[in-house]
Amino acid sequence: MIIIADGGSTKTNWCLLDDSNKKIYFNTEGYNPYFVDSEYIVNSLKKGLPSDLPFEKITQVNYYGAGVHNEEKAKIVETAMQKVFPNAKVEVGHDLLAAARALLADQPGFAAILGTGTNTCIYDGEKITHNIDSAAYILGDEGSGSYIGKKLLTDFIRGLMPEAVEKLFFETYKLTPDEIMDNVYTKPLANRFCASFSKFVYDNNVNIEYTRGIVEEAFDTFFKNLVSKYPDYQKHTFNCIGSVAYNFRNVLEETAKRYGMEVGKIIRSPIDDLVVYHINRAAKN
Repeated sequence: MIIIADGGSTKTNWCLLDDSNKKIYFNTEGYNPYFVDSEYIVNSLKKGLPSDLPFEKITQVNYYGAGVHNEEKAKIVETAMQKVFPNAKVEVGHDLLAAARALLADQPGFAAILGTGTNTCIYDGEKITHNIDSAAYILGDEGSGSYIGKKLLTDFIRGLMPEAVEKLFFETYKLTPDEIMDNVYTKPLANRFCASFSKFVYDNNVNIEYTRGIVEEAFDTFFKNLVSKYPDYQKHTFNCIGSVAYNFRNVLEETAKRYGMEVGKIIRSPIDDLVVYHINRAAKN
């Protein structure tokens, strides 16, 4: 039995494959090693994974996760997985590699993530060959849920929201500016907190022009600061994965075309395509 997992900063999608390739899906919270340690991951998995999961019988765990930028961060996740799945060979990779494999399989091209955070790359069909660092949610992550959420929260704190939107926002969340500042600057997982407000942008129906403007600016900045910095980027098809990409795909497609890129696949989650990738890879070996 093997497990394939795609871990974002907010949610992890899991798939258990038995010996006949029967698929069983489940979810836990996300585990970004920049914000959580091995002990946190272990405790969360013990609570979040299905209690009837055959932990001892799982022989391989293929985990792809947000924040796995180097060996040190990968080790945090690997240590936790090894404790939870004691008999498994654990492989930990970057969620950007998961996105590339899900979007492109074994074909070269451009792949991106627009979810809680942002990432982009050029993929050669096996590995990532060029990646411009997104610089994470404080310094970068343009176009992401956290970027969109930060813009919304900033406008609320500064009193820049249209009156109807401000009223709806307060009725929805009952948050004061001081409480928002406290959540961002003194509590853990501020990136996830900010990203949660992208749902309000998506759901808002009292001033579409205002919220669409936030998304348009976010995606334009994403292309300006990241996508367009890749050499010959217009020669590639634009492929993207993540809840923000999927929910706002009409705006994303318009922005990609404005920057001269044809649009390929835009999907919410890589898990289904990632499972297919691993089944095909196993069949070749």
